[in-house]
Amino acid sequence: MKRAKLIIASSESSADILYATHFRAPDAFVFVEARGRKAVLLSDLEVDRGRREAKVDDVFSYSELEEKVQGAKKRKPSQAKVVATFLKSRGAKQAVVPADFPLGLARSLRQEKIRVRPVEAPFFPQREIKTPREIKAIEAGLRMAEAGLTRGVEILKQSTIRKDGKLQWARRVLTAELLRMEMEIAVVRAGGEARGDTIVACGDLACDPHERGRGALRAHQLIILDIFPRDARSGYFGDMTRTVIRGQASEAQRKIWDVCLKGQEMALQGMKPGASGREIHDAIKAFFAESGYPTEIKDGRWQGFFHGTGHGLGLEIHEHPRFSMTEFQPGQVLTVEPGIYIPGLGGVRHEDVAVVTAKACRVMSNFPKELEI
Repeated sequence: MKRAKLIIASSESSADILYATHFRAPDAFVFVEARGRKAVLLSDLEVDRGRREAKVDDVFSYSELEEKVQGAKKRKPSQAKVVATFLKSRGAKQAVVPADFPLGLARSLRQEKIRVRPVEAPFFPQREIKTPREIKAIEAGLRMAEAGLTRGVEILKQSTIRKDGKLQWARRVLTAELLRMEMEIAVVRAGGEARGDTIVACGDLACDPHERGRGALRAHQLIILDIFPRDARSGYFGDMTRTVIRGQASEAQRKIWDVCLKGQEMALQGMKPGASGREIHDAIKAFFAESGYPTEIKDGRWQGFFHGTGHGLGLEIHEHPRFSMTEFQPGQVLTVEPGIYIPGLGGVRHEDVAVVTAKACRVMSNFPKELEI
């Protein structure tokens, strides 16, 4: 018997169930795909909305099925028994589930004579190749990222430089926390979701690529602005990074910024069907080393280019494929974000999003790159 697909999760935490149903719900619900039909089992809280919005063949009430399974018994049936009954009603006694499926529930389903087999990601391999609808949704997320960056750059331009080198805006010291908040408010106004993770990292803090940033922002230092909002309607992400200086750049700062930009251009020029992401990544790393920025551990810290060139983007901020682990195919959407990090000088990262086309790639981001603002 062919195995059914089974997911039990919230679409706020599981990109797979959101992909399968296009239905956003904060609580876990049941999705089954069997014999070519998709069905969901929803709580009374969600079932009416699900019948309007879920892109599936059948929508059923969990409570009605639970009552049917309970029959004349006093105790309500377990979730596993209800789900097992639902699967059997769809003609399935075996199911494949995502690798992060709850272990306890899997064991309980086996006790109900349902054989469960976890599969490694991607659970839906077709998610890697984006449809025209998905590409438009990602572009909408990028427009929200651009709204956040526009606000961030606007405030930096409006800021003044104090005698102690700190930036001041609206009669107070401009901090990473304040600028992050203003950028994320702009994202929300544009229709996106921002979760407080936007990166505003100044100086040496930016040498840790996932450092969110904290404290006062300073003039004449490299500042990484990395924003990745989610479209509140579709659930698709945008992702973009710019590196700027409020004030004047030194020769060393300008060089590292320019070299990093050339590395990104190498990646974008190389992205085409059949090209190896690993070869492009290695070529960028070699170019950076030749330019004076080798990847190495120095004084106990990594410096140079020590992360990937990019990652897939869609219903997750980091999804399959990884840039350096793929041979490019038309329809893939990836970030392109090489970075160089030198303690004592600062960090630089340029990030845009590109879709692989029939012969090359198309950059989907539109925000300008300028060093001094």
